[in-house]
Amino acid sequence: MRTDPATGRAFRGSQKWLQHLVEHAPERLEPPKLGRLDWVSPIPATQYREYQDYAFLDILGLGHLDTALREFWPRGGAVWDGLAQSKSGPVLVEAKAHVSESFSSPCGATAPASLELIRKSLSDCSRDLGADMRSDWARCHYQTANRIAHLWWLHRQGIRAHLLFVHFVGDAEMKGPKSAETWIAVEMAANYALGLPKQHGLSDFIHYVHTDVSNIG
Repeated sequence: MRTDPATGRAFRGSQKWLQHLVEHAPERLEPPKLGRLDWVSPIPATQYREYQDYAFLDILGLGHLDTALREFWPRGGAVWDGLAQSKSGPVLVEAKAHVSESFSSPCGATAPASLELIRKSLSDCSRDLGADMRSDWARCHYQTANRIAHLWWLHRQGIRAHLLFVHFVGDAEMKGPKSAETWIAVEMAANYALGLPKQHGLSDFIHYVHTDVSNIG
């Protein structure tokens, strides 16, 4: 996604909309169960920086978990579209503007040790959540799977974190969904493909927001 090298501002897609709403209308990104969010990324003060690995822990005040993260996931892990704090815990954010973003490529790790660690962590998470073990999380909806796995890992560390999927409606430039119903169907399909039961140990900590951007210039 193209961004302004001087300011970090994105020109299109989910990155653009998330930046705009965090800055100008953050209430449109807040799930009812979480309430007000205090955003630490993406914000103008850091040129809309997105964080990963130790940096995402540090900005959330969780830098002490760096060693534990290394044991769970290799470096070069998830890049978080947004990060925030809520009254009930830190919030990890994944934003999308069109459906094809949800059907991400399989895990791209090539180093045998990295791939082995990723597969083990995904398997541990899926098993603990009661998922159908025939689902291969390293291949099927991998981006969604690894975000859920990071949420699960934080809970294993005693951190009651939340995962927020922000799905934009009405992005004509990106040919995105015109209704929230389309996104809801995609979300249900992803959970089904991952073999997740309708209710599991993280159900109350995974949230979805469907935000219409069709009238935003």
